[in-house]
Amino acid sequence: MTQIEITFLGTTAGIPTKYRNHAAIHIHYKSENEFSYLFDCGEGTQRQIFTAGLNFMRIDEIFISHWHADHFAGLLGLMETMNLEKREKTLTIFGPEATRFVDTLLDLGYASKRFDIIPVDVPFEGSQITTLLEKEEFYIASIPVRHAIPAVAYAFIEKDRIKIDKEKTKKLGLPEKGPIYKRIKSTGKAIFQDRTIVLDDVAKVERGKKVVYSGDTMATENIVKISKDADLLIHDSTFFTDSLEKDYRHATVDEVIKLADEAKVKQLILTHISRRYQDIDYLKDKIKDVKNAVLAKDFMKVVVK
Repeated sequence: MTQIEITFLGTTAGIPTKYRNHAAIHIHYKSENEFSYLFDCGEGTQRQIFTAGLNFMRIDEIFISHWHADHFAGLLGLMETMNLEKREKTLTIFGPEATRFVDTLLDLGYASKRFDIIPVDVPFEGSQITTLLEKEEFYIASIPVRHAIPAVAYAFIEKDRIKIDKEKTKKLGLPEKGPIYKRIKSTGKAIFQDRTIVLDDVAKVERGKKVVYSGDTMATENIVKISKDADLLIHDSTFFTDSLEKDYRHATVDEVIKLADEAKVKQLILTHISRRYQDIDYLKDKIKDVKNAVLAKDFMKVVVK
């Protein structure tokens, strides 16, 4: 069984509070192989990683949604600590205008790195979904969103798994194993003893899981597009009222609930909560009638199996 474990390392908006750190989300994918990714890295993220019992040295890549300080200021300290702990593996940092900002961070101070750090620029205009990283079992994609500066959302998308049904193959007189199944999985059919065997004859498809992280954004159709049928949408929910000016370039909770419903996501987690909301009961009451909505908090873990 595969699983995606999401750990919320920071859930505040702009300014940290006693209970909420700056934005950062850790995703751990576990199957036959294991991968760890960090999405955003606000100030204090490495301490949050320690407290959460995670291993920062196992982070494979980092994805920055945009270059406001509350989403990237923890990068400098995290990279320095990785260096002190003798990291040798290359660290790739994705983000809109990543080359510009990562190069600036690397020029600060006198410390040199024993490992390579590679910035990758992520498209931040238009409505195209871009695949940024692909593994055998999953891929990570992005789409532009609407904020005051260039910004993107990310999706962790598990590929569909094809499972051969041995009972079906036995009834058809097919071998227990062999290259026929590789052909069926890759092309959808294969010839066996002058018979055409199609995928549905011998297998079932198990749909892969999808987790979407919006970063900071106003409500936008691009989020609906990339979140279609997602198992989990983690969305900017800075404001719990519609009375605030839109110049802040964030979403209100009502807007997020509406777009999550349009995208038919299974679970919605509201994060990036403004410090103006100190009354947690008020926030919970606001979403009490939304069955699939949850309010994020620091160190909360969610497992998608």
